[in-house]
Order: sequence, then structure tokens, then C-alpha cells
Amino acid sequence: MFRDRKEAAMLLAKQLHPYHGQHPLVLAIPRGAVPMAKIIANALAGDMDVVLVRKLRAPDNHEFAIGSIDESGWTYLAEYAHQVVDDPSYIENEKTTQLEIMRERRNSYTPIRPPLDPQERIVIIVDDGLATGSTMIAALHAVRAKHPQKLICAVPVAPAETLAKVAPYADEIVCLDTPQLFYSVGQFYQSFPQVSDEEVIELLKKDQ
Repeated sequence: MFRDRKEAAMLLAKQLHPYHGQHPLVLAIPRGAVPMAKIIANALAGDMDVVLVRKLRAPDNHEFAIGSIDESGWTYLAEYAHQVVDDPSYIENEKTTQLEIMRERRNSYTPIRPPLDPQERIVIIVDDGLATGSTMIAALHAVRAKHPQKLICAVPVAPAETLAKVAPYADEIVCLDTPQLFYSVGQFYQSFPQVSDEEVIELLKKDQ
């Protein structure tokens, strides 16, 4: 049980200390991981930015991911997606919806600069926890296409089977806890408030 995202980020930063002095690029999956990425980037003397990916939501349960999509439109579908979705047009419509959200977020998050370039850099992608792993897979795929020197997935908590799905997309995984009983990421935090777009924008402004 983590007290909050700040404590989880500080613990991750300790595990990632070998990258201190190598000017890593720490990328957050918005919104919850953005304050964490800022703490980690500061601890490692690196840069912080966001990697925009969105989960594709199940029709009857928008908290449940059937896959994910990145800013380029590349899509990852979980093996169970077509068991959950009967109508093929639903997935196409959901992809369009999530791409539009990412376009809006990019315009508001980094309006005066392009995303930081991960090419030939050590890149650490941070989330506040993994459930299905779909969004992390999309994030890793998106960054891999830009040719980083090394690509690391860093999360406080995730089921072991999810880490196994994510592992082929990363060069290294840093995870603090892999509990056997896993219902949601929030169950492992004493305090787990929503992070607002305004908070994200403020944190990114400090890195511009």
C-alpha cells in the first residue's frame, strides 16, 4: 500500500537511480502519472514530458480496456476484445473518439513546443499502475518507433501476468509490487485523487 503517488514516485526514483546523470527522458501517461514523472525526472536530473495514449473502452464498462491507441493511430487490441465487442464499427468509432481527445490534449498540454524527442535517449515511461497493460503497450510502441537508446517501463504496481504481456515491448521493467490479488490500481494507494488537466498543464509549463 502506497501513501500516495508522491511516495510511489520517490520509491521508483530510488530503483531508477542507476540512470542518474545519464539525462533520461521521463514520459508520463496522463493524467495520473504526470506528477510522478516530474518527481522522478527531478531525482534523476532528466527531462519530463507526456506520451499520449488512450485506452479503448468496453461498450458497457468504460473503465475496462479492450485495447489502446497512440497519437499516430496505431492500435493494440487485447485478445479478448472481439469477445466483448459484437459490433466492429464500435471499435472504429472508439478509435476516432480517443484520437480526438489526444489531439485536444496535445494542443493544451504543449501548445508552444513539440513533444521532446526520445531518439537516442534513455526513456522511462511511467504510469501509476497497470491493470490490463493496454495503455503502457501503446506508449512503449509509440516511443520505440522513435528509436530510443533504451526503453524502460516503470510502475509502482501491476499483476505479474500484465507485466509478462508488457515485457516484449520494453528493454527493462521496474515494478515495485506484483500482488496476487489485483482488482484496480487505486486499491494500492491510501490517497488516489484524480489529476486534473490544469495540474498537468502547470507541471509541463515548468519544463518549457
